[in-house]
Amino acid sequence: MPMLADPSVKYEPYTPLQLPDRQWPAKVNRSPPIWLSTDLRDGNQALANPMTVAQKLVFFDTLVKCGFKEIEVAYPAASDTDFNFVRQLIEEGRIPDDVWIQVLTPAREDLIKRTVDAVAGCKRAIIHMYNATSCLFRTVVFRNSKEETVKLAVKHTEIVRKLTEECTAKHGTVFRYEYSPETFSQTEPAFALEVCEAVKAAWGKAGLGDERIIFNLPATVEIGPPNHYADLIENFCRNISEREKIIISLHPHNDRGTGIAAAELGMLAGADRVEGCLFGNGERTGNVDLVNLALNLYTQGIHPKVDFSDIQAVIDVVTACNDLPIHPRHPYAGELVFTAFSGSHQDAIKKGFEMQRVRHEQAAREGKPQYWEMPYLPIDPADLGCTYEAVIRVNAQSGKGGISYLIQQHLGLDMPRKMQISFYQVVQDIADREAREMTVEDITTAFRKTYHFGGSAYEGRLVLKSFKISSEPAASGEAADERRQFDGTLSVDGNLRVIRGDGNGPLSAFLDALRTHLDINLALREYTEHTIDKHQDAQAASFVELVPQSEDIKDTRRSTQSWWGVGVDADIAASGLRALLSAANNAIGDRPLPELKLSVGFNARSGQADIATAILNSLRLELPRRLQASFFEVVQRSTRDTGGEISYEDLVKLFRETYSYEEGRFAVKNFKLEHLDASGRAKLSGSFIINGKDVVLEGEGNGPLSAAVEAVNRGLDGRVSIREYVEHSIGEGSDVKAASYVEVLYEGPGGNPKWPMWGVAVDNDITASGLKAVLAATRAVDKADEAARKAASAQ
Repeated sequence: MPMLADPSVKYEPYTPLQLPDRQWPAKVNRSPPIWLSTDLRDGNQALANPMTVAQKLVFFDTLVKCGFKEIEVAYPAASDTDFNFVRQLIEEGRIPDDVWIQVLTPAREDLIKRTVDAVAGCKRAIIHMYNATSCLFRTVVFRNSKEETVKLAVKHTEIVRKLTEECTAKHGTVFRYEYSPETFSQTEPAFALEVCEAVKAAWGKAGLGDERIIFNLPATVEIGPPNHYADLIENFCRNISEREKIIISLHPHNDRGTGIAAAELGMLAGADRVEGCLFGNGERTGNVDLVNLALNLYTQGIHPKVDFSDIQAVIDVVTACNDLPIHPRHPYAGELVFTAFSGSHQDAIKKGFEMQRVRHEQAAREGKPQYWEMPYLPIDPADLGCTYEAVIRVNAQSGKGGISYLIQQHLGLDMPRKMQISFYQVVQDIADREAREMTVEDITTAFRKTYHFGGSAYEGRLVLKSFKISSEPAASGEAADERRQFDGTLSVDGNLRVIRGDGNGPLSAFLDALRTHLDINLALREYTEHTIDKHQDAQAASFVELVPQSEDIKDTRRSTQSWWGVGVDADIAASGLRALLSAANNAIGDRPLPELKLSVGFNARSGQADIATAILNSLRLELPRRLQASFFEVVQRSTRDTGGEISYEDLVKLFRETYSYEEGRFAVKNFKLEHLDASGRAKLSGSFIINGKDVVLEGEGNGPLSAAVEAVNRGLDGRVSIREYVEHSIGEGSDVKAASYVEVLYEGPGGNPKWPMWGVAVDNDITASGLKAVLAATRAVDKADEAARKAASAQ
């Protein structure tokens, strides 16, 4: 049947109350009401599958944790389940001393008795009795006159009084009484007052404080606008006698969708208490939502005296127990209530956070309140235990501001504006292609993949393994600190390469190394950086924009083609290098890179770095720069007869022979290191294999290596000293080993001649690795000592 053209022939409008001098519109709520949760009774009876006792226990504990001091726990006379639940709460001591449990009963003697029996022995209980008073219910449902309705309420109030007094005498339970003229908002206002005056007289014990009688005035069915409900409440508060001895309680339903407004206006009209359910569960369209009401007060600077600091935990309990979802747009609790998809909304929120940070810093300096004032967000999600991750969510309607905000929140990276534009296009392409919302994980994963950021899973073809930045000898006319030299190890398509470059800073030196060794010809157009976190362990984030290198610098700056990169490291130089490599990975795409070929003779095509790369790939040894130079000379001498050509296999063999690497001629059988005194000096003693022979050594020094050198020097006319020591790890996890490089300098008698010698060793123990490297470096000391003696005698 279609909607009526004239609904007035079917539906009568509500009858407004004539209250021309109403006071509630000019009032302001300054304090919270008394809260009563009726989730376990009114909310439970509205469920398709009522809660089990176990679920009700969890729900009760949650309400107590949130701070509710009055909880309607059951309709005990309705079922054994409800009765037993109340008994379990009492007998297991689950009710805190400051919490009143409330139970509901209709105006029937046998049911009232069953209800009082249910709470016997608890410390504090409220007996809530009701009977319907509206004309509709009197004439249609119960067929009672007004007089019969009043008589019913009075008679059963007297029964409640008698039974509760007996229970108090026997069990010590303290009782309060609540009466509901059910369907109050549909009851004639004067008759509602008449019934309640008669009930108060029948109770005969209304006093002050906890002795006040509770009159609950429900909008059992919401049939009028909220201002009508407020008028009814104000009229009742004005005209009921002994107002100071009465708690006026509201129980709004939400049939017209104005339950929240009705409750708030009812409080302005004089009500003291509100009954409802968490998130508005209840018959038809539900009871008034206590969470919504409480947080409305909170956002006005009024603490509601109930705590939703972890609102998600409350949501989890309520949805699990009620088996009802919470709408994504439900105030404060919905999944999407703090969410902006629109680009303009996202931009406003992002700017709001930035401005608020500045405003709060200023307020903190001046000792003023740090007020929350945020576009589109009336409450700080953090106050409800929510993170900001859902504030901005991305789909095809979203803008770069929202995307950059998410990257900032989840990765700590504040992208430059031009990079925001570049990455925005990446996200938009994905959103358009997949026609769905982009989750935070989608966006951060896209960022990681695009910029090869965040670990080995996202590495590009070029990966920085290690590096060293040093000062380069200045050219004529240049300051000594103006030039920098980059020495580093890259993984290039899975193969390790040693590269070297020079420039006026670390980044330009790195670019020069990429250009020289890998034919990657790029220039830096933009560089920015910021600190992530302000604590002691803060890291630096760097962002670079690379463009193709042109002969004309103006063409370079004007390039329409560019690639962005990002890097993070505790060291600012490393952060910049990683950002540069991130952009370089995007620039090279899948184009082939030049292979490493060794040719060290006349017109050589391979240099020192290429030789070091070959050793790195074959033996995983990252040779120090001075050792690279020393071994390169060895390679050049050994290839004089082959035109400078040498194979990888022969190169590795030459290295092993030159430095007695892993040949078993030098080993640590056992050693002992003793600390002699507070000066830090140590004594080394142990058994070693030197040049294949068992040797016992003993020496003292500032550490194990210097002690080993001293032990060697005891049998020499000259003297050995350590010139350089470098170490690094090889492998990962439990297979990691230590690689040590030691250069010793032998000085003959009189300080002449001087011979530098290198030793290389690997061991599971870093100290043993260093000792083996020292011993390997001194492999030719005997010959050097003999030559030095001969030279000295010849003089």
